[in-house]
Amino acid sequence: MSQNTLTAIVGEPEVLEDETRLVTAEQIALAHGVETDPAWLRLKDSATRLQSLQVKDGSVPDDGDRPEASALVDAIVESIEALAPRFPHEAAYLAASVVDFRRWQAEGFGVPDFLDSLVEFQPQQQRVDGVRHLVVFPMVTQNGSQDRHVEALVVETIWPEFIAHLEAGEYSNKLFVSLRLVDFTPGYDTNSAVLFPETVAMREIPPFTWGAIFQDREAARYRRVVRAASEITKLELPDDAAALLDDQDLAERTFVMWDIIHDRTHMRGDLPFDPFMIKQRMPFFLYSLEELRCDLTAFRESVKITRALRARVAAGETLSDVNAETLHHATLVQYAVIFDRIFRFAITGSRVRNYDGLGGQLLFAWLHQKHVLEWTDVQLSFDWAAVPDAVVELGDAIDELYWKSIDRPKTVHWLAAYDLVRSVLTPNPASVWAQGLPREVLAGPPKGYTDLVMDDEFPLSMFYEALDKKMKPVIESTVGITAADA
Repeated sequence: MSQNTLTAIVGEPEVLEDETRLVTAEQIALAHGVETDPAWLRLKDSATRLQSLQVKDGSVPDDGDRPEASALVDAIVESIEALAPRFPHEAAYLAASVVDFRRWQAEGFGVPDFLDSLVEFQPQQQRVDGVRHLVVFPMVTQNGSQDRHVEALVVETIWPEFIAHLEAGEYSNKLFVSLRLVDFTPGYDTNSAVLFPETVAMREIPPFTWGAIFQDREAARYRRVVRAASEITKLELPDDAAALLDDQDLAERTFVMWDIIHDRTHMRGDLPFDPFMIKQRMPFFLYSLEELRCDLTAFRESVKITRALRARVAAGETLSDVNAETLHHATLVQYAVIFDRIFRFAITGSRVRNYDGLGGQLLFAWLHQKHVLEWTDVQLSFDWAAVPDAVVELGDAIDELYWKSIDRPKTVHWLAAYDLVRSVLTPNPASVWAQGLPREVLAGPPKGYTDLVMDDEFPLSMFYEALDKKMKPVIESTVGITAADA
């Protein structure tokens, strides 16, 4: 995509799909070990020091700080130019990055604008296992810092063969990029596990062509949290589920399969809305259902894949290596979705409109009420044979809510969504929503509905209150975690 043909999109960002441009093994090898290169270490240090001079919008407003900022940008530019030969597949992006830094410097360090280099950064075109990228932008880091500061990363693509086959077939998702963190500045020494183009400082919104998730961080914190939670709850893990806790690479590949299906689901199905594109203000439990819908779709599709491939084996067929690996990971995705949701999501973060937390609570309570999950004699257990159909049933209930709501006014959909959640979870005793919204609110604009949702509309159950106390140090220890820490 050329910057000369770039057009601004007003409102909802456009999403395009690009062709893959393969990188050779020789090019991949050039970046191996770059995290110890003196030029990278200088770049990382300079970007970190520059952050202390920037304010929230990314500018450097203090006249007295600008000479130092200029010297740091000199160091950043020189480091990028020194590192560029190790990233030949990023030549256009790195050249544009230098231009953006020099323009920002020449214009006096106002609010940064890195649109031109963002347009040239196209990691979805090099989805080859082991490909590395140098990434330098002024940006916020989701679930990390909301300050738009210069961040620098070295990242590595995770793209095993079975994922390439899945993506080439029924699970096409040309925008999805799976990455591993190699080294990074402080904005990523946080809970942030994504790299999204919309977080970059830019003058206008371009067509977005990619979105990246750090599967190594997802896998590492999953392994630490689930290991501790299963010990605390005395859960006896099936052998293949236990294997996930012992093998970082296996867990990373499992999360790639989960996330590639999850990510594409946001744009597919009977959707009465798309909350993550429209960015509308609405009750947080709607975001809970959307994220849970996508996870349960990944679960449902993994069940479908597992059953289809096992049927072929039962019929006497010998699976190819790719299909055997797909079968293995499809089984593991099911464990990952359940355990990450009920052990980590439910008790991570504050109780202020925590939509991922609510989704974890909802899944746990649903499975408990279906008697496929039991907490008896202070020990957690599952009826694994019955789990797939029970989880799929919850996904079907959310899908039916969405389908019906295509014909409903927005606020009626909100009320129906609340009814679905409270049919499983108990609302806060002080909830106005649970008691019934006043007539004047029901007759008024949507803002009135949202304003009356409590920060903690669905409090933790007694089970989760106890688990939260025991798990809090473990969950806090996962901030900034990478594969090397797992």
